[in-house]
Order: sequence, then C-alpha cells, then structure tokens
Amino acid sequence: MKNLLEILKKRVLIIAEIGCNHNGDMRLAVKLIEAAADAGADVAKFQSFNPHDMITVNSPKASYQIRATGKDESQYQRLSRLRFTEKQHRELKRICRRNRIIFASSPFDLKSASLLDKMNIPFFKVPSGEITNLPFLKRLGSFKRPVILSTGMADIREIKDAVNIVGKPNRKNIALMHCTSDYPAKWEDANLRAIHSLIDAFKLPVGLSDHTEGIELSLVAVGMGACVIEKHITLDKNMEGGDHKASLEPHEFEELVTKIRKLEIALGDGIKRCMPSEKNIRDVARKSIAANKNIKKGMCQLKGREQESPLNILRLSLEAGLRRTLLQTG
Repeated sequence: MKNLLEILKKRVLIIAEIGCNHNGDMRLAVKLIEAAADAGADVAKFQSFNPHDMITVNSPKASYQIRATGKDESQYQRLSRLRFTEKQHRELKRICRRNRIIFASSPFDLKSASLLDKMNIPFFKVPSGEITNLPFLKRLGSFKRPVILSTGMADIREIKDAVNIVGKPNRKNIALMHCTSDYPAKWEDANLRAIHSLIDAFKLPVGLSDHTEGIELSLVAVGMGACVIEKHITLDKNMEGGDHKASLEPHEFEELVTKIRKLEIALGDGIKRCMPSEKNIRDVARKSIAANKNIKKGMCQLKGREQESPLNILRLSLEAGLRRTLLQTG
C-alpha cells in the first residue's frame, strides 16, 4: 500500500475496527477477524499500546467507559487487561493473512509504533486522541508509511498542525477521517458536512470513522465522497466493554459492505451522458422531425404556402424521423 491516494481513488476502503472488542481474549480476536473477513471488510484493525508508556495509574476513564464497565476497574487496569504482546500481534497478522484480510492497528505510543513498523503494516491509523501529540506524529511521519488520521474532537487549526507534522515527509500518503468521539455518537453530533469542509481545506482523501449506531450515516458519507469507512465490529453488542454498543454485529457489517459496494456502482464516474439503458427510451420518448404531407424535392410547407427553399417546415412526431435537437423557430 505504497500510494494510499491511488488506492482510495479506485474503491472505498472498509475497515472493520476490532479495537478492544476482543476483551483481551485471543480466541475472541480470531473470531472477530474471521467475522470481518466473511463480511467483506478490507481491513481488520486493532489497537496497540503499552499502558505504562501512555497513562499513569491514576488516569481516569471516559464516562462511556464507566457506563460500560463500572468504576471498580481503573483505566490502567483496563488497558493492561486488553493489551496484546508482540507475539500475539504477529499471530493476529498471520491469522489475517490466512483469512485474506489486511491486518492493521492504531499505535498509542512510540514503542507500539516501532513494533507495527517492524511488522510492515500497510499504514498507520492514528487515533483521534493523538492528533495534538505532535512529537508522536513527527515520529510516525519518519517511518514514511501511509497515515490515516482520525480527527475527532479537533478543529481545523489542530488538524492543519497535525497534517503539517506527519505529512512533511510524504503528504501524498495521508488520508483524514471525520469522526465524532463518542460511543455511541448521536446523529445530531455527526456533522457529516464536515467531510466536505475537510476535502476543501486539505485537498486530501477523507473518510468517516463512524461511531453512530446503525449503518445509515456510513452510507450517507460514501455518497458525500468519503473514500474510507471505519466501523466497529462485535460478535454481540451486549458483551462487556466500552465499544460494543457502537459496533455492528457480523450480519450488519456484511449489509454495510454490500450496500457500500452497490453505492460505488451507483455513484458512477460523474460524466453526464446518455446511459446504454436509456437509449431505447430516448428513441421512444423524444420528438422527431417528420413531414406532415408529401413534399416535392426542393419544396417545403411554410405557414400554408408552398415555396422553394432548402428547408422544410415539418410537424413533430413520435414516429421515426430525423432525430436532432429541435431548434426554436419564430
């Protein structure tokens, strides 16, 4: 995936965000990879982190995490439980390859980024929380890999700073993701028109990291020009964990993929023309030019008077005749 821009011109990249929905269980992670592949996703994406390198033992949990998992377990304990080792990362990549789906992960610290670089991942997916972590972004840019940058909670100035840092070595391989960082996000906070704002401001590919419930807003985003769709996947929305309720179950994810691929066909190439299926209707529906009486060679019927003319004034007919754009006369 050396030139991310070229790939995104051809089709929507669909990312199944497994994230932490594996709940720290490798067996569940494998099942989620298989479900994502069966649903038709292009990418199965995880999260890579070392808790002691990214938070303190007293770091708070977000309100949605407290609602999902309670207050007894600290953020440090939660992340320690969900963390995968380097060996597990490599095993997940192997399982992805076996299931013919791309392995990817979001790094949350420099050690994790270095590990993913050693694993030759196709791109870095930067989580929204790291968009103002400029030293981290500068290091990611130094790897000269494609970067997909989530922009949740950020304004245009912050996004510009991030793009300038991470994209300095290789701007042509950056894509932005509009995102609302809530789980699940409310429709009224989705602000999908920001997709156009990002396209206009940065002239880069733009996608949607969709945290709303259902598939509708992902489909709307594709219609608005989004070239990447990221959506969480789970085996059961009622499982314990902060992201399950904002996720799609396998049958829902398959429906999302199917409808995105249909939308891609429906969007077409943007060239306005008569489509092959319209030609028969055109021949029947459009008026043609035909004589309303027998006309001698060189003569025409003009307002009831016959005269010599190289032109013929004719009536309009749906029958076979001269099919040309009709010119207004008189």
